[in-house]
Amino acid sequence: MATKASRSAARFMMAPAVVLLLGWMLVPLIMTLWFSFTKYLPLRGDSIDRGLDWVGFANYSRFLSSSSFWPSVQTTLVMVGGVLLITLVLGILLAILLDQPMWGQGVVRILVIAPFFVMPTVSALVWKNMLMDPVNGIFAHLWRFFGAEPVAWLQDASLSSIIMIVSWQWLPFATLILLTAIQSLDSEQLEAAEMDGAPVLKRFWFIVLPHLARAITIVVLIQTIFLLSIFAEIFVTTGGAFGTRTLTYLIFQRVIDSQNIGLGSAGGVYAIILANIVAIFLMRIVGKNLDA
Repeated sequence: MATKASRSAARFMMAPAVVLLLGWMLVPLIMTLWFSFTKYLPLRGDSIDRGLDWVGFANYSRFLSSSSFWPSVQTTLVMVGGVLLITLVLGILLAILLDQPMWGQGVVRILVIAPFFVMPTVSALVWKNMLMDPVNGIFAHLWRFFGAEPVAWLQDASLSSIIMIVSWQWLPFATLILLTAIQSLDSEQLEAAEMDGAPVLKRFWFIVLPHLARAITIVVLIQTIFLLSIFAEIFVTTGGAFGTRTLTYLIFQRVIDSQNIGLGSAGGVYAIILANIVAIFLMRIVGKNLDA
């Protein structure tokens, strides 16, 4: 049992790490809030030493009144929802498949998890040039083989293509978490249900799926945090064109176009607000599974 002295020693040893983490999170946040109320143009020669022009909520009003703001929010939510749906459905199927005894099971698991370790930029370039290129891509050759006209994926189905690329990157993460959860399932429950004559779908719906509830919650929460800031895949493939401009990419474009760090900081605050709204919604809907 921990004594008062040991608890004090533990707090003392943890204090430097806690202070460092707080500084790492709070300092950028405070600077973002400060810049969002100013007109700061460092690319045009402005510096903090010369003083910044205080503009109040003008940056917020300008960013919110942009005709691209709400479409970018909608694109962000559609992209996050599409990736979550694909990774959860395929992740559960792959986890169940990988849990079955098979030859070379270890190698297969490594191959399934491997895409998660590929850099997003590299992954996007591979999909863009090797798979989705309408002239020399693998998909184009398959289309021609079956007598169909190749599809310009990043133009005709741009949003779906980005969702496909990001889903391929995050599917291993979902599969790994769900596979770990499935392996902790008591096999005696499934055997008893099978002996009672329960079909496969009912065993999955009433035994396997409820057991995966906590794992699904973790996958949804963690992936959502990262998916709200998708950038590299869009930058490499479509450059924000063809309806693929998310809120994060809109912030990047506004900073580049106006060279105003204050305007971009205001957009960053909106992105933080959106992330918190989505997080609260998810915690209320699926976060209750963590307490089950």
